[in-house]
Amino acid sequence: MKTGYLSLILHAHLPYVHHPEHESFFEENWLFEAMTECYIPLINALDRLQRDNIPYRLTLSLSPPLITMLRDELLQVRYVKHLHKLIELAEKETQRTETETNSPFNPLAHYYLALFQNTLAVYQQYQGDLLQAFIKHHNTGRLELITCAATHGFLPLLNVSKTAVRNQINLGVQTFKTHLGFAPPGIWLPECAYYPGIESHLAEADLKYFFVDSHGIMDATTVPVNGVYAPLNCGNGVMAFGRDTESSKQVWSSHEGYPGDYDYREYYKDIGFDLDLDYIAPYILDNHIRINTGIKYFRVTGNDDPKQLYCPEKALEKAQQHAQDFINKQQQHIEVLNTSMDRTPIIVAPYDAELFGHWWFEGPQWLEQVLRITSTDNNNVKTVTCSDYLAVQKNHQIATPSASTWGDQGYYSYWLNETNAWIYPFLHQAETDMERLALDLHGLMLTALQVRALNQAARSLLLAQASDWPFIMKAGTTTEYAHKRITDHLARFNYLQDALRKNNINERYLTALEMMDNIFPDIDYRDYYPKP
Repeated sequence: MKTGYLSLILHAHLPYVHHPEHESFFEENWLFEAMTECYIPLINALDRLQRDNIPYRLTLSLSPPLITMLRDELLQVRYVKHLHKLIELAEKETQRTETETNSPFNPLAHYYLALFQNTLAVYQQYQGDLLQAFIKHHNTGRLELITCAATHGFLPLLNVSKTAVRNQINLGVQTFKTHLGFAPPGIWLPECAYYPGIESHLAEADLKYFFVDSHGIMDATTVPVNGVYAPLNCGNGVMAFGRDTESSKQVWSSHEGYPGDYDYREYYKDIGFDLDLDYIAPYILDNHIRINTGIKYFRVTGNDDPKQLYCPEKALEKAQQHAQDFINKQQQHIEVLNTSMDRTPIIVAPYDAELFGHWWFEGPQWLEQVLRITSTDNNNVKTVTCSDYLAVQKNHQIATPSASTWGDQGYYSYWLNETNAWIYPFLHQAETDMERLALDLHGLMLTALQVRALNQAARSLLLAQASDWPFIMKAGTTTEYAHKRITDHLARFNYLQDALRKNNINERYLTALEMMDNIFPDIDYRDYYPKP
């Protein structure tokens, strides 16, 4: 039986949200929910695999904003406070559901209480530093960690300036090295957004591979001999791996994907919205803004009304079945591919990490089962990382992928449309101004205050470039916050530029900006000197 490779890649990223000027902030819950429902369950799964000596391989990309937030002391303290409130709420729920006559929710209330207590215990086990957990599993040789661009900037639309793209990539690599202690072998391009020529910047940063959507490979300058099941050499030794459409569809598709199964937990039924406001008020934002608490008592059920009760045991059983189904389909696919390929096929399956656990509560359990199944001797699917593959397969077809993303319609339209097109002229102008400012001050004897202001200006520019804000505007979710983040960062940049040119820097205001935007402490404005 011929074998094939399966490369599972999780992309962990959240926009940089850090508001020390407020006691609490709604958007900080994005991080707290992801830690509780995605990152810690993933760590638990990896710990179990290590305990059982399962020889899996998995790739995880960690974006610089997420890395910074996971290491931020203020957010760490706030997360512990958040967990204690969840535990208190779960205890309150065990009492409420116990006193209600014939309440079916009491066992689930106890389930959530144990879940939140375990989450706190794991967080304390790693001293509040989840990066240490991922580094531990990297050091076992099982987990490959890779980087992303500095602020998840949409690089094709920043390419008006080569300096903008170069700094997004280089600072992403630098931040990764600083926090994790080694160089990343590959990069997750934000939104898998590729344009021809970006590989030159990746080569300069000593990055060996990246990912594109399937049409990026299939529409390359030369027809790919092996389709998306072998990487393309972009001509300079940097490899482009293409996403496999079918394996993605099994997980992502709202019609065919596993997360929509009726036995899985319903995301949209949460006691934060369902219970009386007076009861839930102490556990939501400012006692009146309803938010998800993570306590959800119902399963997907379909269109039934009312929803049926969630059963964790049955959901786990279904996750095991779906893991086996996923591998069965990969095996069948590999058998077909081996009839036409001149090398062992690699099926590349990249996903947003936050799908696993947050949107799809049972996702980490499914992933763990997939990794367990592929480790057995009687299985012809072997999990590998892209580094593993490149180590055993040396000769690759040379071609340039086509411009592409993994977003809606496959190109740039989700990040450039009637909702967000206004952003880019301001971003391009600020980039031009930053480069000119750095050049004009080049060679002058600058004070420490001026250097701080220049570095903060660069930091404000990078934060304004994040792809999250135009994405949110198109999605129509927290659009007011996204609009404010871009305008605030650009306003800060413009203030600092003006203050530097007039040599009239308000140190108190600068210090406040540095505290609010305490990302990239080693940023160097001199990287904005124009280069060929």
